[in-house]
Amino acid sequence: MAELRHSSSLGSRAATASPKKRDEDASPLIHDQITDDDHPRHIFRDRDRPFWSNFHCLCPFLTDDPRVSQHSSKISLILLFIISVAGVISVFSIVHRLNAPYLCTKDGIVLHCPHVKESSSLWENPFSATTSWKPCAERLVGGISDLPPENETNGYIFIHAEGGLNQQRIAICNAVAVAKIMNATLILPVLKQDQIWKDQTKFEDIFDVDHFIDYLKDDVHIVRDIPEWFTDKSELFTSIRRTVKNIPKYAPAQFYIDNVLPRIKEKKIMALKPFVDRLGYDNVPPEINKLRCRVNYHALKFLPEIERMADLLISRMRNRTGNPNPYMALHLRFEKGMVGLSFCDFVGTREEKAKMAEYRKKEWPRRYKNGSHLWQLALQKRKEGRCPLEPEEVAVILRAMGYAKETQIYVASGQVYGGQNRMAPLRNMFSNLVTKEELASKEELAALRKHVTSLAALDFLVCLKSDVFVMTHGGNFAKLIIGARRYMGHRQKSIKPDKGLMSKSFGDPYMSWATFVEDVVVTHQTRTGLPEETFPNYDLWENPLTPCMCKA
Repeated sequence: MAELRHSSSLGSRAATASPKKRDEDASPLIHDQITDDDHPRHIFRDRDRPFWSNFHCLCPFLTDDPRVSQHSSKISLILLFIISVAGVISVFSIVHRLNAPYLCTKDGIVLHCPHVKESSSLWENPFSATTSWKPCAERLVGGISDLPPENETNGYIFIHAEGGLNQQRIAICNAVAVAKIMNATLILPVLKQDQIWKDQTKFEDIFDVDHFIDYLKDDVHIVRDIPEWFTDKSELFTSIRRTVKNIPKYAPAQFYIDNVLPRIKEKKIMALKPFVDRLGYDNVPPEINKLRCRVNYHALKFLPEIERMADLLISRMRNRTGNPNPYMALHLRFEKGMVGLSFCDFVGTREEKAKMAEYRKKEWPRRYKNGSHLWQLALQKRKEGRCPLEPEEVAVILRAMGYAKETQIYVASGQVYGGQNRMAPLRNMFSNLVTKEELASKEELAALRKHVTSLAALDFLVCLKSDVFVMTHGGNFAKLIIGARRYMGHRQKSIKPDKGLMSKSFGDPYMSWATFVEDVVVTHQTRTGLPEETFPNYDLWENPLTPCMCKA
């Protein structure tokens, strides 16, 4: 798997590395032969070998390739016999030293991964004690509110919260902030059905409405429904006269004051749509950003039945071994839609690649065009770390970090593209992978299956409270989890892999396992979810340090 696993170049290290260097830095990985029946989908061609597959090439005489001469001399046969015996002895020696290594696979190659005795530091955020930040966006108990009465506000605003659960969550936070900016009353947001999610969940089906309204009562007036005096409610959903549509993405607070507020004062009730990412971060007052954090981390609570089920799953995760054990939550983004939208290239058969090309051409014709530019685009995106990590890549990174095969891992994901074959390397290297469907019975989940977002909320809470959280690609789910863990104390480790640097390591055919482990450990020493200093256009949801956290 040379550069980016799909190119014939050797990657950034290959220019300076050498076979001599490779041999001097021996790896503990030993491979065995595997048949097509075991893993028919992932067989490397010469141009697609990763760094660990080069052990396959050190002894060409051990292959059944008919191209190897059948007229070798007796001396060659004797040397071959000696080498074979020495190899067998070496294997048993390594096995003994590694104390029962685990069998794992990588694209059709069987590897012996070292037995890992987990260090306690793997389950702690090593630098959390060096920081002195604490949450400070909660409401002031007993404070004096300067909020005017509802009948003295400038009018009412109404929004559709679109997308999946986490995009809706962000929209709700922004709606409260916009209402505060314009001194308007907020009508309880409607969770709009999404084309992908196809879910009819209402706000009250997922969130605790009473807590939401009560917690924010000193900040913004929130009402459950459209006022009775406004008789033509359908007009609010359909009429262009009642809709503000020209709000740019990441608009500053001043835009709402100059362009939206006059229309609200005139019409008294206005709908704002679309409302996805319609409020900026560093172009709004600090107290407005603090209010958004107050909504996100304190006012928005899931229904008690969702919280109870999540606590049950967490308890089961922490006691799967019979004794209290830590667990990791893995957010695996490798659904068909994500793979297609990324326009990245992945390991697969020609048939798979052809089907994916047709899928992309159908779903995103403007981006696909004639397809001639996509190969170079895929290479560039992988170099820049903008491609989702494959399950097998995640497995190798986690093993390099030091996590053992027995690690308890909760997997939050949709339907993984490629199914069980794609998941096989990850399951081989980490046998204790479970999902909510495996932790809970059908009867226990039946009540929550009425709404897709309820199941997504379960994943959210189990990931939020895990000992270690690992994201594999961007998205609202991962950044909200990491942001919340930072805000709530950043004592728990949140791992955000450096996909750009990892792509170079995966593409280096001369890198040994020991060097790869060192690269992984060093690269991710400080990528553990600590609060970070903000920068222009920073993402408040992933890094709420300023202004939502204070010095302890």
